[in-house]
Amino acid sequence: MAKNNVNEMSFLDHLEDLRWHLIRIFTAIVICGFVAFLFKDFIFHIIFAPTKMGFPTYKTLCQVSQFFGFNDSTFCSDEFPFIIQSRKFASQFSAHIWTSFYAGFIISFPYVLYQLWKFISPGMKTNERKHSRGFIIISSILFFIGVLFGYYIISPLSINFLGTYQVSDQVDNQFDLDNYVGLIRASVIASGIIFELPIIIYFLTKVGLVTPEFLKKYRKFALVIVLVFSAIITPPDIASQIIVAIPILILYQVSIFISKMVVKNQKKKQKKDVKVS
Repeated sequence: MAKNNVNEMSFLDHLEDLRWHLIRIFTAIVICGFVAFLFKDFIFHIIFAPTKMGFPTYKTLCQVSQFFGFNDSTFCSDEFPFIIQSRKFASQFSAHIWTSFYAGFIISFPYVLYQLWKFISPGMKTNERKHSRGFIIISSILFFIGVLFGYYIISPLSINFLGTYQVSDQVDNQFDLDNYVGLIRASVIASGIIFELPIIIYFLTKVGLVTPEFLKKYRKFALVIVLVFSAIITPPDIASQIIVAIPILILYQVSIFISKMVVKNQKKKQKKDVKVS
């Protein structure tokens, strides 16, 4: 367990401390996942609704398409030209279990951050802990915004394109349940993690691994990486890639600003220490 003075802890003590934090994290995810498991109908009938043309994203994109004169847009169809099927005995149960686990992770994310913070914070200085006081709240907000972005933007765009794409009229689209559920889970979790970029840059700047100059210098490369990443996780059309790329680029710019603030505060502290000495 954690001791009051981190300097008195041995390596084995740190491992023991980490073990208990990981146990608490895993327990929280399992408990939240069990609750999600009980709400099977809500999750698979309501949450996994991007296959229904009444989904808010499709309605909005249909209105936009009609505004620009694209009345035959796939966003305005009555239903998708595919079915979701389960071709293995344990497929539905497996999808239920893993979806509940991922849901448990999303629901318990603030607590997961809290436990990680409890493990890391004893090694930080008092002023560092003070300036990082809102870490859990800000990180959680960014994560949930990313989850919503993945759910309402990436998932429906991907499902709409892949579900309506055909190489031939003689080939029917019949997707496995695991593939469909996995696509939504991956989109949601990946987006949530991506939106943590400002927090990651903050800590990398704190430890000296990243500087504002470094981020500015490689901004062009970051732009290329973002566009490539957007092309991978979205349908291969320009509009979808731009929709995904814009918030990521904004996050990158915000990360540069945060890095500047961290360096500025560090320089102020150094000047103050020099005056005191």
